[in-house]
Amino acid sequence: MAARLRIVILLSIIIGGSTAAWFYWQNIHPVAGRNALTLYGNIDLRQVNLAFNDAARITQIKVQTGDEVQPGEIIATLDPRRYEAALAAAKAQLAANQAVLEKLTHGSRPEDIDRLRALVAADQANLTEKQLTFNRIQHLAEQKMAAPQDRDTARAARDATAAQLKADQASLKLAVIGSRVEDIDQARAAVDAAKAQVQNAQINRDDAVLKAPAIGIVRNRILEPGDMASPAQPVIALALTDPIWARVYVDESDLGLVREGLPATLTSDSFPGKTFTGWVGYVSPSAEFTPKTVETTTVRTDLVYQARVYACNPNNQLRLGMPVSVHIARDAKPSPRGENPCSPPNSAGQ
Repeated sequence: MAARLRIVILLSIIIGGSTAAWFYWQNIHPVAGRNALTLYGNIDLRQVNLAFNDAARITQIKVQTGDEVQPGEIIATLDPRRYEAALAAAKAQLAANQAVLEKLTHGSRPEDIDRLRALVAADQANLTEKQLTFNRIQHLAEQKMAAPQDRDTARAARDATAAQLKADQASLKLAVIGSRVEDIDQARAAVDAAKAQVQNAQINRDDAVLKAPAIGIVRNRILEPGDMASPAQPVIALALTDPIWARVYVDESDLGLVREGLPATLTSDSFPGKTFTGWVGYVSPSAEFTPKTVETTTVRTDLVYQARVYACNPNNQLRLGMPVSVHIARDAKPSPRGENPCSPPNSAGQ
């Protein structure tokens, strides 16, 4: 009996000590489930389908599926001959209109003015001669020594010379004054229109070269060299790798633990033991039913809130649609606004 009592006391001591040790260990090393909120979702990113802005034949595609491209990198080109010809014609028309405007604004050349002045002087001398001839024949006609027909002919010659003098004087005056303001404005408007045509032709020429809008990876070559491109037909499907995020869903009971700016870590079964740095970038203001493709610890018909957890992906290991687990520390504090956790640390003060 005494032996049994000693065994019971010994077992009680062992069980009590084990329980105390377990509680002590939990306080010193809490498990992840108690210290962090774990969410489940899939990697998402933006995708764009790149197309030309005009219909023409593709001459070259410089990228392959899987290639990484940088902003402004040339991806494909169209046959440029039609665009280059249109640009050359627009530039020639601009040069012609500018020449007309310069002619009007500069006015008549000094040589032209001198020529008109000499012509007016010649007209005045000719008019003087015609007037003297008419006076002489008029005097003879009064004395019945000249026929009336000769007098009329002399008068007509005098009047014609006087009219020519007035016309040449008007031409000289216009040459000295210069072009009309309305004509100059019309020529200037023609130059502006020609400049717009050159700019439009240059835009069309530039649009014959398809460039990457941002950092990304080529997902698919939809068309090939020799195909006819059009604005409605994409040439390249591009996945934009910056930014990249995990699309997760938060239960209503955990919504108070998730705020924009909170740091997070991401893990994937594809890379055991590896963690990716991230942060909460967006929490939906409205609830929705749990999508069928998302697994949570609650019933699927419960309402959840969509969130985006942006991730640092320097080696492009996170891929579109990859399932990931997101861990957010319950006592984490939001990062300062504008700070990018993916940026390398500033070593200026080190």
